[in-house]
Amino acid sequence: MLLATAIAYGAVVVIGAALRSRTYAIFRAVTLGIYGLIFWGVLSRWLATPLWPLVLYLHSTVYLHSLLLVRPRMRSLVYRGLVSIPQSLWAASILLSLPFALVAAFGFALPGFWLPALLSLIGVLQSLRTRGSQVDIVVGDGDAGELARRAHGSERTPRPLSFFQITDPHLGPFMSVSRLRAVSEAAVAENPDLVLLTGDYLTMESHGDVAHLRDALMPLAVLSGRTFACFGNHDHEAPETVRGALRAAGVQLLVDDATVVETAAGKVQIVGMDYHYRERRARMDKVLAAHPRLPGALRLVLLHHPGAFRHLPDGDADLVLSGHTHGGQVGFLSLGLHLTLLRLLMNSPDHGFWAQGKNRLYVHRGTGHYGFPLRIGVPAEQSVVRVHRVAA
Repeated sequence: MLLATAIAYGAVVVIGAALRSRTYAIFRAVTLGIYGLIFWGVLSRWLATPLWPLVLYLHSTVYLHSLLLVRPRMRSLVYRGLVSIPQSLWAASILLSLPFALVAAFGFALPGFWLPALLSLIGVLQSLRTRGSQVDIVVGDGDAGELARRAHGSERTPRPLSFFQITDPHLGPFMSVSRLRAVSEAAVAENPDLVLLTGDYLTMESHGDVAHLRDALMPLAVLSGRTFACFGNHDHEAPETVRGALRAAGVQLLVDDATVVETAAGKVQIVGMDYHYRERRARMDKVLAAHPRLPGALRLVLLHHPGAFRHLPDGDADLVLSGHTHGGQVGFLSLGLHLTLLRLLMNSPDHGFWAQGKNRLYVHRGTGHYGFPLRIGVPAEQSVVRVHRVAA
């Protein structure tokens, strides 16, 4: 077992470096190394159960999936069902098993070593489904002070602005073309004033062919003139693929640019920020100065990373729309609590409605996910948001 794992590990790293890139090889060397150390810490307990053949199968899918990503592409339903999704389940369960592995290293055994696998199984179910919802939020209601989560507000206007946000679909193993197409069709069926896309449309599997994202977003073409998008961080890995797909679907991409659209709810100014890794405040200030507020218009800012919200000048946006966090991805929202792992680790908005001064922020939980293998306790979001603009 140890020898087979070592051979598989070496094959992924060596073949990855030879056929893809040194960066990919280093990434896999680190991630598979961490996975392997935790796995060996809990393996003996799994081998003592009748499930040990399944455990060995799941363990093998982790290395097979990593190896085949040397040549990434969108895979069939059969492959995703037999490899992609099982490896995500097992990789997540092993990462969550870290406390059990650490205790085992000192000769002790915590009870419930199977609990991470159970949570990951629940996570698979949550990662594969999305429920529709309706959200009402109030903007323009005064100075909120320091950055903090905010109640949605009870005030209502006769004709609020409605929008459908699509963010972080991450087209790949969990977000197939047909699933994202169904989300696009749901957006059209809701007939909102606007459809707003806030970045991170791809994974490495979907980088190479514009047809995947184009076909998934094509239902939005009937709403051309009402659909707008910005870039996320992952979109800079394949910018022309994203540009081509959005253009084909009639979606206007705003890259440090702005536009004005007339809606049934009134005039709306939309500012689309590019994703910047450095000097965010200075870059944002430059874009906002080039596109000042229009009197009487509701001002929306598409800003993929909510961590940059704090840099926005006070009163410069009625509402900022973000994604990036996947709602925190691992947390307790399914139990009715706001707490997420991301919020514990970082002082940044993770999901929902936030405020700082006169600015308001809505962080969408995301249509898909990426990075950590699964959503656990943080379901994906497919909501129609209604914005009630009131006087302070």
